[in-house]
Amino acid sequence: MSSTFDFLLEQSQERENQAVMALNTAKAELENFYEQVKQIEKYRLDYCNQLLQRGQQGLTASQYSHLNKFLVQLDETLTKQKSAESHFTSQVDNCQTYWQETRKQRRSYEWMIDKKKTERQKMLDKQEQNMMDEFSTLQFSRRSQS
Repeated sequence: MSSTFDFLLEQSQERENQAVMALNTAKAELENFYEQVKQIEKYRLDYCNQLLQRGQQGLTASQYSHLNKFLVQLDETLTKQKSAESHFTSQVDNCQTYWQETRKQRRSYEWMIDKKKTERQKMLDKQEQNMMDEFSTLQFSRRSQS
């Protein structure tokens, strides 16, 4: 019986370790996502500043159209990136939930193993006490007979 619980505990520990790794990966991907968005926003701001500087120096309609088209493409990229945020946050949430479930299961197996050990120790203690009582009774009876 004990070996079954030990096996189950080992399996649950492995699942918990995998869940922790998945959670860490999901968090890293979310951080990378935020870093990418931040980089695109910074690039867009820098580009806007360049557009303003060039505008002050004078731009042809063609140059302005080309620069503005690129700015629109950056805005579209940002919109697409930001729409992907929910995917990354839900991945983190799902991994967090799964990790908590695996941790709870591992703790349940540990509790069961501890309970079985405690029960076994109580049984052994009781057997030992019964043997000591029997021994004492036998010794007393032998002394009484002598």
